[in-house]
Amino acid sequence: MSVQPLLKSSPYPDWLSDLAKLGPQIAEEGQRCDAENRYVGANIAALRDHGFLGLAVPAELGGGGLSRVELANMLRELAHYCGATALVMAMHTHTVAAAAWRWRYQKAPTDGLLKRVAAERLQLLSSGGSDWLPGSGTAKKVEGGYKVNGLKVFASGAPSANIFMTGAVEQTAEGPTALQFGVPMNASGVSIVETWDTLGMRGTASHSVKLANVFVADAAIAARRPAGVWHPSFHLISMVAFPLIYAVYTGVAEAARDIAVAAAAKRTQPETIDAVGQLDTELAATQIAHRSMIETMEQAQPGPETTNKVFQHRALVARGAVKTVELALVAAGGAGFFKSMRLERAFRDVQGARYHPLTDGQQQKLAGRMALGLPIDG
Repeated sequence: MSVQPLLKSSPYPDWLSDLAKLGPQIAEEGQRCDAENRYVGANIAALRDHGFLGLAVPAELGGGGLSRVELANMLRELAHYCGATALVMAMHTHTVAAAAWRWRYQKAPTDGLLKRVAAERLQLLSSGGSDWLPGSGTAKKVEGGYKVNGLKVFASGAPSANIFMTGAVEQTAEGPTALQFGVPMNASGVSIVETWDTLGMRGTASHSVKLANVFVADAAIAARRPAGVWHPSFHLISMVAFPLIYAVYTGVAEAARDIAVAAAAKRTQPETIDAVGQLDTELAATQIAHRSMIETMEQAQPGPETTNKVFQHRALVARGAVKTVELALVAAGGAGFFKSMRLERAFRDVQGARYHPLTDGQQQKLAGRMALGLPIDG
């Protein structure tokens, strides 16, 4: 099932042709990395060489200038070849896309970073769930800046990343304050703790990153916010990041569907036809929910209502993608139980959809508070 554009998208660059050429080698390397539990670094290097790290940078700043819709299409297509590679790219891409949104619509001074990403082909690493609303780690004020300590989990793509976009919490008179900043991965005190040995998405090398007395200059602090409560920056992250991240899981589900349908076409039992019909229907529901996420990202403004809608549909995409791959195993029959068919890997990889914010309990709490007219913090 090829990726169909969700909405009108940018005419340049021709990432689809590049992926068609790179895809087979990305798939082969991804399969080897999964089997050997090692990082898909060669795949990321190939994508770097072909300019993929700069696709989200506005054209005016030297990048590919892709719309967020086109970025989602790219990540879905990439996931057809290798879910782990696509997830690493999503974690970089959403960080760049958020910076681009702030530059374009809020006149934020992120152009320097964006130009560097495009010109130097830098990979940004997100601390993701480690720095959700409460934040994590400590920031202690020193002359000229802060000394930062912390351990950030689930840092997808850590081995090849250049700049770590993260944060830490400072104890102030006003209460705990989360600071947001970037630090070079080769800065003194930054190290990778190899913790990633998991059921699925094994090739992402989503290790922990340790910050040990890392100096962060005052000028490097990009934002300050009260820890533990919703802040405008997190409404923006919710709007931009999660439609791109869940493009990956939608793509994994689409690829599983294609594998299963090809296997089922060799069988003519009535129950096989029914199983394929159920599979395609579940995938359609997943795609509809993801389409809504993309349309919201493209058309809405960040805020509580947008955040609630994105996470409601993120829950539907996660549920639907997992169910789609389960049904693909049923439709494929006994052949699907063999690793060589690649459904086994898709089944493991798609489980990752469960674990990104907002997880089910958090999402339901937000939706409930919004429906009841209660403050979103509480």
